Amino acid sequence: MTIKKQVEPVRPVGVVDTVALSQSGMRRRFLLQGGLLAAAGVGALTLSPGRVFAATPRELRVGNQKGLLSLLKGRGILEKRLAPLGVTVKWIEFVAGPVQLEALSVGSIDFGDAGEAPPIFSQAAGSPLVYVAATVARPSVEAVLVPKESPIRKVSDLKGKRIALNKGSNVHYFLVKLLEKSGLQYSDISPVWLSPPDARAAFEKGAIDAWVIWEPFLAAAEKTLPVRILADANGVVKNRAYYFSSKDYALKNTDVLNIVIDELNKLDVWARANPDALGTELAAVLGLPKSVADVVVSRSAFGTEAITPSIIAEQQQIADVFFDLKLLPRKILVKEAAPPWLAI
Repeated sequence: MTIKKQVEPVRPVGVVDTVALSQSGMRRRFLLQGGLLAAAGVGALTLSPGRVFAATPRELRVGNQKGLLSLLKGRGILEKRLAPLGVTVKWIEFVAGPVQLEALSVGSIDFGDAGEAPPIFSQAAGSPLVYVAATVARPSVEAVLVPKESPIRKVSDLKGKRIALNKGSNVHYFLVKLLEKSGLQYSDISPVWLSPPDARAAFEKGAIDAWVIWEPFLAAAEKTLPVRILADANGVVKNRAYYFSSKDYALKNTDVLNIVIDELNKLDVWARANPDALGTELAAVLGLPKSVADVVVSRSAFGTEAITPSIIAEQQQIADVFFDLKLLPRKILVKEAAPPWLAI
């Protein structure tokens, strides 16, 4: 990336840049096709050679759930990296992906993270979202919980039961595919749409039969409630998370997004090498006991990937499932939400 008087056009295919800061400013050192680069032992992932802008006042409003973005917030890394570009950072915390995407739709945030399903529902509702990057598959971080003494012993026992979940979240798709794998129809259960805090309250009161939830709510429930895991997503769905922005922000601020994803990738690399330290930091940032944070870390997979045509195809399969179940108001083409630097 190079600061120039004129904006460079976005190339039609994804390209990775590694940049170095010299006394005279930013200057391009390497231009490579592909994904991850190594620099001083730390991987670097950028989205496109994209655009680099002068240090005029700009803002990055980050919507975040409890996860790696919270660690970036706690460390103040983005503020330091983006200050030379004249970019200030504002953080807004949400309990789930769907509400983040609602905020994106009304222009309240510029960047966020969500599971597989929320972006699909958001796109169907006309959101201006674009996928920016993806995590590696993380099937162990979502599961179906039942009371410890529940007579429900296998997934097929969920027939006719009241199951709490966050509508349009990653666990929504997981539940659909889990039921299908066990020979049940989605119509065989009674979904109860509740946010994680409300679902936990209903679970404790016995108002629901099962709860489909993700980390860190999953580990927290295991440590503090008499529960057991009926099934997790291994062998059912990949359960990636996605980082997203709006089309307009992505076109005008690719330099900012490059830095955000680069720092997330660096954090992933560090997390893989330092699970105990990660548990300690995650516990402090999220206000969780270390024992809960350690469980979250042990189940997590860490890695940031560029959006590719194959990842877009994965999302299209999910979108088609929801449309067939009449859960989407219209059929969508996920590639329309592909990042502007990706040719499909």
